[in-house]
Amino acid sequence: MKTAMEIRDAIRDGKMTAVEALENSLKVIKEKNDDLFAFVEVFEEDARKAAQAIDGMKAEGKELPRLAGIPVAIKDNMLYQGHTVTSGSNILKEYVAGYNSTVVQRLIDAGAIIVGRTNMDDAAMGSSTETSVHGITKNPWNDDVVPGGSSGGSAVAVASGMVPFALGSDTGGSIRQPAALCGIVGMKPSYGHVSRYGLIAFASSLDQIGPLATTVADAALLLEVIEGRDEMDATTLDLKQTTTAELLETSFEGMKIGVAKQFFAEGLDESVKEKTQEAIELMKVNGAEIVEVDFTLMKYSLPTYYILNPAEASSNLARLDGMRYGTRAEGALMESYKTARGLGFGREVKRRIILGTHILSAGYYDAYYKKALAVRTAIKDELNEVMKSVDVLVTPTTTTTAWKFGEKMDDPLAMYLADIYTVSANIAGTPGISVPSGMIDGLPVGLQFLAGSGQDHKVFKAAAAYEKLVDWPQVAK
Repeated sequence: MKTAMEIRDAIRDGKMTAVEALENSLKVIKEKNDDLFAFVEVFEEDARKAAQAIDGMKAEGKELPRLAGIPVAIKDNMLYQGHTVTSGSNILKEYVAGYNSTVVQRLIDAGAIIVGRTNMDDAAMGSSTETSVHGITKNPWNDDVVPGGSSGGSAVAVASGMVPFALGSDTGGSIRQPAALCGIVGMKPSYGHVSRYGLIAFASSLDQIGPLATTVADAALLLEVIEGRDEMDATTLDLKQTTTAELLETSFEGMKIGVAKQFFAEGLDESVKEKTQEAIELMKVNGAEIVEVDFTLMKYSLPTYYILNPAEASSNLARLDGMRYGTRAEGALMESYKTARGLGFGREVKRRIILGTHILSAGYYDAYYKKALAVRTAIKDELNEVMKSVDVLVTPTTTTTAWKFGEKMDDPLAMYLADIYTVSANIAGTPGISVPSGMIDGLPVGLQFLAGSGQDHKVFKAAAAYEKLVDWPQVAK
């Protein structure tokens, strides 16, 4: 399969039409989606019209926009006007978007062809794409193991060659973790780098939309189009440095790579640890300076996350009451609420709502939520302080490779631990990227680069430099 940049260039040079690029994508989807279930819905009719419009522009000699004719997938929690969007949840199964999210509108304006919406964990709560009301998504490298989550559908759509890139959302690792388990590139931008307007909220101070792709350059290309200030989202930033995929540097010369012992503690699979150490040595041999650093508060990232995360989720999900959005439950008011939420939310979502409501209650607010906010500030300060002495930190993305279906469903703590290396970036609002670093027993393993807030270009540079040194198959199966 061609990369996104190759497709774009082929269309611009007249070697391929946008319709041909789309049909190639639809062909792979028809061949693989019944088995893997990356897509919940494919927008064939709309996509064909969009592709024909791009070819019409080309025939008229008009200048083509940045992503003209490139097929792209969006996660099922991003609003696309006139299309169903469920966030993987039963309570929203009948909800149709009344407007476009900012990222979707920017894709349309850039000429991308939105092929369909991808599967995800119920309300984005999960690390395996097993909790979706629509069914499970399978890892393209092995049908018996999970693809990661919650952006598992987007990761599988890319890893299996259905589309060259896709959008996911990352609240605690939900882009980077499935990218690692599926052997592709997944990037979480700094908080405020990309608008969340039109993203169905999970935890508003942690959520961030970002790209999944087969190459670092493709991920940068997709981010370039969706990033930047948005008047509809007051948390977005006027970027000091924007992304340009063609300007990515691919050398470790002069780069300082931080290695913190806290990322190699108990719980890390020995094989994953070895792969990460091999990657660090490869960087050193190719010009990087390896610097030992201390991230002492890293151990508090996960417990802090699982206080803030359910607290914000319980507040955000209060709007899903069976009255205003999605399925309406009949009956008296209280009975309607109970019916809609009882049938509409899955077990994990209910667990986090109950936990979050408890955390925010009068008797526990100071003891839990307020304290977690203070720890969050301390983690952010320490991480940004560490980043003053290095360009990026390097870590494993996950503690293990993909696990078997059902293995962690009855043990929520084990599932939560899958995010241990990714959550600190969400807590601190800093960027992170996962790139493939090899195989262990036939399954991919990922390497993560972290940088300071607003230093998104640095994780791209490190990832591109590492990618240049590693021979990696772009598509599974």
